Amino acid sequence: MTDLSVEHLLGIKQITEEDIQLIFNTADSFKEIINRPIKKVPTLRDITIANLFFENSTRTKLSFELAEKRLSADIVNFSAGSSSVKKGETLIDTANNILSMKVDMIVMRHPYPGAHQFLSKHVDAKIINAGDGTHEHPTQALLDCYSVREKFGDVAGKKVVIVGDVKHSRVALSNILLYKN
Repeated sequence: MTDLSVEHLLGIKQITEEDIQLIFNTADSFKEIINRPIKKVPTLRDITIANLFFENSTRTKLSFELAEKRLSADIVNFSAGSSSVKKGETLIDTANNILSMKVDMIVMRHPYPGAHQFLSKHVDAKIINAGDGTHEHPTQALLDCYSVREKFGDVAGKKVVIVGDVKHSRVALSNILLYKN
């Protein structure tokens, strides 16, 4: 298997066990790359990715940017605070304006649960959910699970404790869904 079973990475519920294994196997191969003196590969050359952040983020935004650059993607960064969203531009209009610049993929952080699902039905681009309200943060959960797998060899049979405001945590929800797989 070389492709995910889904067109977008919107949440843990939408991906299969095979998708998770593919993501982890791909991460294993890229791990070697980040330890090289030259940390760049042409995997995403000629692909343009728009990072649409409708709420503040430091680690997630920088992590995506760094990964995109290391994979040789061209990057467009968008911050809602300094955009036409302040004047009432809709999510679909914002995305379509950016996509008109020949953008191939959108990585989006949004304060409203389901915003990624909504957008995926209205635009012609791949969407990656980098956190939506109190709903999900699948990429962080995948990273968390990958780290547990790396440390302990296998996730199966492990007891994982999640501490904090689990009810309102998008990361906790995604982790719970992922560890159930």
